[in-house]
Amino acid sequence: MMNRKPFLALFAVTTILVSFTNPIKIYKKDWIDLNKNGKKDIYEDKTRSIDERVDNLLSQMNLNEKTNQMATLYGWKRILKDSLPTANWKNEIWKDGIANIDEHLNGFLNWNSVETKLDLVTDIKRHVWAMNETQRFFIEQTRLGIPVDFTNEGIRGIEAYEATGFPTQLNMGMTWNPSLVHQMGVITGKEARALGYTNVYAPILDVARDQRWGRLEEVYGEDPYLTARLGVEMANGIQSAGAASTPKHFAVYSANKGAREGLARTDPQVSPREVEDILLYPFRKVIKEANIMGVMSSYNDYNGIPVSGSKYWLIDRLRTDMGFTGYVVSDSDALEYLYNKHHVAANLKEAVYQAFMAGMNVRTTFRAPDSIIYALRELVQEGRIPMDTINSRVKDVLRVKFKLGLFDEPYVKNAEESAKLVNNLNHQNVALQASKESLVLLKNSNNALPISKKLSSVAVIGPNAKDNDYAHTHYGPLKSASVTILEGIQNKIGKAKVLYAEGSALIDQNWPESEIFPEAPNAEEQAAIDFAVKQAQKAELTILVLGGNTKTAGENKSRTSLDLPGHQMALAKAIHATGKPYVVVLTGSQPMTINWLDRYAPAIVYAGYPGVKGGLAVADVLFGDYNPGGKLTLTFPKSVGQLPLNFPTKPNAQTDEGESARVKGLLYPFGYGLSYTTFKYSNIKIDNQLATKDEVMVSVDITNTGTLAGDEVVQLYTRDLLSTVTTYEKNLRGFQRVTLNPGETKKLVFKLVSDDLMLWNRDMKRVVEPGDFKVMLGSSSEDIRQSAVFTVK
Repeated sequence: MMNRKPFLALFAVTTILVSFTNPIKIYKKDWIDLNKNGKKDIYEDKTRSIDERVDNLLSQMNLNEKTNQMATLYGWKRILKDSLPTANWKNEIWKDGIANIDEHLNGFLNWNSVETKLDLVTDIKRHVWAMNETQRFFIEQTRLGIPVDFTNEGIRGIEAYEATGFPTQLNMGMTWNPSLVHQMGVITGKEARALGYTNVYAPILDVARDQRWGRLEEVYGEDPYLTARLGVEMANGIQSAGAASTPKHFAVYSANKGAREGLARTDPQVSPREVEDILLYPFRKVIKEANIMGVMSSYNDYNGIPVSGSKYWLIDRLRTDMGFTGYVVSDSDALEYLYNKHHVAANLKEAVYQAFMAGMNVRTTFRAPDSIIYALRELVQEGRIPMDTINSRVKDVLRVKFKLGLFDEPYVKNAEESAKLVNNLNHQNVALQASKESLVLLKNSNNALPISKKLSSVAVIGPNAKDNDYAHTHYGPLKSASVTILEGIQNKIGKAKVLYAEGSALIDQNWPESEIFPEAPNAEEQAAIDFAVKQAQKAELTILVLGGNTKTAGENKSRTSLDLPGHQMALAKAIHATGKPYVVVLTGSQPMTINWLDRYAPAIVYAGYPGVKGGLAVADVLFGDYNPGGKLTLTFPKSVGQLPLNFPTKPNAQTDEGESARVKGLLYPFGYGLSYTTFKYSNIKIDNQLATKDEVMVSVDITNTGTLAGDEVVQLYTRDLLSTVTTYEKNLRGFQRVTLNPGETKKLVFKLVSDDLMLWNRDMKRVVEPGDFKVMLGSSSEDIRQSAVFTVK
């Protein structure tokens, strides 16, 4: 049969050339005649400053062109019906340009559907060609040739049919490794640009406050300092590779009342100081240190004021206080919510007025751009939105496009090189290392782990042994080749040695109602458990792979319980009853109230969502080829009845002292994680130079006192011992992940600066108050090994 692909490609090219014949040769030796006037304008001259180029371009733009730079066009099969430009595009509103096109040809269609047939999605070289042709329309067929900014998701690798797939952002947090997160950012940025995407919606700077929240997989954890440090590295990595970093969600987004999702994402119950110290802290740090080019405004309110309609949030705080200079896009329907959810605007037009007057630059949602663009034009013509405001909003967008080099090099140059770069072996190896470093050893009684490879048989049982849907969800690569935990174990010790049984589905037939009306397994479900027991009885050891997955967590999937869903506990108890050795691997993005397993299971490894290479990483840890060193960035409660329960906390706010009618204590604290070896802390020293150099130097010696090489995450916490306002018991203000051989000692040095010691005083001014500060160094927030005090005068 004749191969039709070359013919189809030629037909597509011919269609574009016939439809958009342009007799003017606009591509010059070192510039592009974007406005097709035959001369080099200031905005076309890359030797001029960005401000000069922006001003010159803006002076040539009419109202239609300006307002078009204030809206997003969602890509193919989201809003855009065409995978390639057509003649009809000259009749669409984007004939005058558009700010950005989001998720174009990345393969994501909806939460349960991925494009697998169109080669413009699945074939990297064809994809690059299609992205270039889309850009070509805006360069060649609009009056001023203003390029489009191609935005895309990228919190575990750039979202595409194929790209390097990393663990989730939560897992990256559990590596406690800033340099590794930076590498991830560089790879994400490089692959984004290689695929034609110029702006990445990452990192997420939300700080977790409730363990039931479905979107925990998307955040680094529940500590603002950790989130800030890793966020800076991710953003710097992305932007060093030539793509824009657009963090989200600004602001006060992750404190949902009762962790509710869906349409309930409003009314955060957070005090002003917690807003400043916890939820805004990462944005302040990342904006200052990474000079990010974008921010996504959230669709929640705070204290009755919707953020996306608030000048206080989008201008006073974001730009004036924090120094943000990029452009603000709205989260999905954040603008529309002003009238149809928050009811602070009478209709869409009034919502447009409020949002753009407040400081929004670009409305981004899954709707056609026409409606808000027409509303903007009417508001200008009516004199309600001043032209100066329009110019200011558009300048921010244009400035980013100039910084990205889109006016000078709007196309991906070499599709062959893109195909070699994206998801190459070196990038995959970085992702595999991230998977390994993110794994957390929660329990290891009597050295149950690692498992001997000499065992004659191993049973792998549980719903997550073969289910790695978490590696292919939205906001990252969709179809990159992945390895399940079962496959990883089979690869490690040989398929012939491995017995398998699902044992239990992830959820039962009546879930989530079964979380409040539990039922015994029906005949079919009991038969699956019984078969698993038989497999366990045949094997020398069982690996139980339990937990959550995409059915139980994710966007719009918050929980009412943190127990293992379905009949997984019945399965675990049945395996335990055999008396045969077993260990447990937990996947899932939320902490789990696994009190029974913590008491009875010999060993537990928390894998989170370990990425496309997760199966290999888990097998390496289980069989001793990698010594786990990850640490939790979420507090594990014993019961949801203890919530809210998180880190950091105010003095005694989470104590159980004096209680006599409730379950006491944590299951696992923030920063917790074991190793196959042990570490000793000694010789803490403090050199206080705040008066002369604005620094306090803290050093400590770490020694590997075990028999295996391993990683320790050394955590530094501070406490203001006497202050005018109540402050947190422990503030994370430093961490280092260090690798030590048996018997090896290393001296670690941490630097504290005055910013690390500041509080919001009674006048809500951020100051350092004189007095004593305690420094604590340890292996977790509750396992403090060394401490000392210094004085600020």
